Amino acid sequence: MVVMKKLKLIVTLMSVLVFTASQSVSQAGQVADPGTSNSALNTANAAGAPTIPHLQSRDQRYRISAGDSFDVTFDLSPEFNQTAVTVQPDGFITLKGIGDLKVEGQTVPELTGTLRTAYDKILHDPIISVVLKDFEKPYFIADGQIGKPGKYDLRGQVTLTEAIAIAGGFTDKAKHSQVLLFRRVSDQWLEAKLLNVKKMEKSGNLSEDPFLHPGDMLFVPKNTFSKIDRLIPVSSFGSYFPIP
Repeated sequence: MVVMKKLKLIVTLMSVLVFTASQSVSQAGQVADPGTSNSALNTANAAGAPTIPHLQSRDQRYRISAGDSFDVTFDLSPEFNQTAVTVQPDGFITLKGIGDLKVEGQTVPELTGTLRTAYDKILHDPIISVVLKDFEKPYFIADGQIGKPGKYDLRGQVTLTEAIAIAGGFTDKAKHSQVLLFRRVSDQWLEAKLLNVKKMEKSGNLSEDPFLHPGDMLFVPKNTFSKIDRLIPVSSFGSYFPIP
């Protein structure tokens, strides 16, 4: 009986030790491989979170739009040269020997590649050059409580405060501490930033004065905004901020 009791005690102790060891190994594995748990967490978050568009970079290439025109030159086959090829409202162009081809939304390098692919069917390894002739110039829009609301050419690097000065400066009714900057991040979304220009100018610290991107819109309000969403659907932009 004594021997049996000792055996039962030994078995019980061994079971406890094995369980404790297995728990320690499991925890150690989780700590040693955080990527796995983080990956699973990220996957779960991604599954439940809304889709947020990626912000556009400042130095993005210009993309062809309706109304743009360009010259196409063939170094080895000049009979296919075309001048002032115009992008139609539906995004298509008409090319010699090829016909209609959609190019809207492409950069110049992408357009060149598209033309080479199209002409590969009738020419051997064509050498093609594309030169933009007429295109939409970079611009920004200033509206709200400023001296001269309107659309302005964006030449070089222009900051928000410089853009306000170009547009005539603040009016007496302007809310300097809540200037809104709208930036398109996709065809469906605008990014909205609320900037305290009054604080920047008072402190003399313009390190947070952002450079404008082509197509940006700044809006100087008269009243205080209690809340502004970071992302605004393009379709409802007018209902968010009706422009006077």
